[in-house]
Amino acid sequence: MIDLSHPRDLVMIGAIFGAAAFVWAGWAQEQPPGMPWRVVLGILSVASAVLVALCVPLVVRHWGAGSAFDTKGAPFLTYIIVFWVEVALMIGLSIWANAAGRADLIAPLILAIVGIHFLPLAWVFGQPILAVVGVVLSAAAVVAALVDASPVARSFWCGIVAAPVLLAAGAWGAIAGRGALQQG
Repeated sequence: MIDLSHPRDLVMIGAIFGAAAFVWAGWAQEQPPGMPWRVVLGILSVASAVLVALCVPLVVRHWGAGSAFDTKGAPFLTYIIVFWVEVALMIGLSIWANAAGRADLIAPLILAIVGIHFLPLAWVFGQPILAVVGVVLSAAAVVAALVDASPVARSFWCGIVAAPVLLAAGAWGAIAGRGALQQG
């Protein structure tokens, strides 16, 4: 599931996924089912922040280590195209949902885009775990779009799935990457 040939990339994935998990846990606070869920989301937020805090110094220390992110090849061009298409879709679909009186769909739409964008990025970085995360997040987005939006916000359903999935995958990558960096 994890390719150890670029351990710095794995630690960077840990940092990025930690930050993303923090954001989704925060967005899930919009209208959760009750106080116990706010506590769970708070714990996810703290754990995500800790993951970022542990990964960033390690990435900085090993910045010169090899990376699958080659700015001269097709994977980099794929990354740039995917990034800008994703940004345009997020903005366009958010404007559409708001104008249509369906702002409740913004979180599932964005989560679907985030999930789908991991599929080509699994190829860019040579990390199959990104495809698994992408499939899970995309499925969660579809379910969140279909559940009743009251009394619990759709953003809660997105965040309560996305935050732990991103946190777990990020921690797994960070642990594997850290171990490989220490051995190398």
